[in-house]
Amino acid sequence: MQKQRWEDMSTGQRAGTLVAGAVQIALAVTAWVDLAKRPAEQVNGRKWVWGAVIAINYVGPIAYFLGGRRRSD
Repeated sequence: MQKQRWEDMSTGQRAGTLVAGAVQIALAVTAWVDLAKRPAEQVNGRKWVWGAVIAINYVGPIAYFLGGRRRSD
């Protein structure tokens, strides 16, 4: 199967690709900012590990938001 090139995509496919990329970047940046501002004692595990996990597409930031932060109840 040949890799699809940008110029071969329809307008809808291009828009979808751009939206998906923007969502991915926004999730990662938001997670990294939260991680940087959050004290280490409010993070489940090591901060540097979560920093690397966040870089894994959609899964990393979502995993951080669901399991990386300790709740301050």
